[in-house]
Amino acid sequence: MSEVRLDGRVALVTGAGRGLGRGYARLLAAHGAKVVVNDPGVGLGGEGHDESPARDVVAEIEAAGGIAIANFDTVATEDGARAMVAQALDSFGKIDIVVNNAGNFYTRHSFDQTSPESFAHIWQVHVIGSVNVIRAAWPHMVSQKYGRIINTASHTGYLGSRDNLEYSAAKAAIHGITRTLSLEAGDHGIAINAVAPGGVTRPVKLIPGILDKMPAGAFEPELVAPTVVWLAHEDCKVNGEIFGVMAGTTTRIKVVETPGYCSRNPTPETIRDAFDAVILDQPRFDASGFVVGKEAELRGMELVERFTKA
Repeated sequence: MSEVRLDGRVALVTGAGRGLGRGYARLLAAHGAKVVVNDPGVGLGGEGHDESPARDVVAEIEAAGGIAIANFDTVATEDGARAMVAQALDSFGKIDIVVNNAGNFYTRHSFDQTSPESFAHIWQVHVIGSVNVIRAAWPHMVSQKYGRIINTASHTGYLGSRDNLEYSAAKAAIHGITRTLSLEAGDHGIAINAVAPGGVTRPVKLIPGILDKMPAGAFEPELVAPTVVWLAHEDCKVNGEIFGVMAGTTTRIKVVETPGYCSRNPTPETIRDAFDAVILDQPRFDASGFVVGKEAELRGMELVERFTKA
């Protein structure tokens, strides 16, 4: 079996100083990519600044024989995004791969504790930040007629997550960005996909009692990184797809519709009487072989159970 190699490719991984991003950067480098390790070293809410996380990951990559440089700019501004892409170009001559992993978080709170400011705070990094980095890399990928962009979605955006509205809504937006921009990207030799990853990272550790439910090794970031590396490879031709990746399981996430009910003269009564065809009952969904999750955290625990039985 031939190895998946990224020799000659240049990758930018945002939020790569810890957790999932660190795992992505290390494995991309191990497979031959030159990596820009971006991380301003902020707290979960975006506060502070610490260069050591990015520098430490670069040191780990170099110790393993790879090539990497550290970057400390923020994705939250266009200037920051342009600066990190410019550093890739100045240091390595091009940019082939972008992994939009950077994020910020709040401790969980109910809907009545949200505000326009709390939404803007989360969206500026997760959503606008991803767009900022893509926008900065886009003309260079278009000119070379090649690029691989991997965004970060979440099961929270599809299934919901209690007391986590701002983050869940932002991750749903990433789905729309990935699907819509992929329609244009394919004309330029660029593939844009997304992962909905699961790992024991800093924000996950804030969920009360979550670590007590996790078997050892089941939710490590290193279980997610192989899928990201494959999506970054030139032989991976998928575009506009979202993949669930956690607990050693990679799935394809699709938004689907039921066959539904059609009438030239619908009335509330005909809709009522045909509603089984509209919603499609659970047994028929089960017979399809597809998984219909109920809530993001519950889906995660289902995959952890699958991992422990593998």
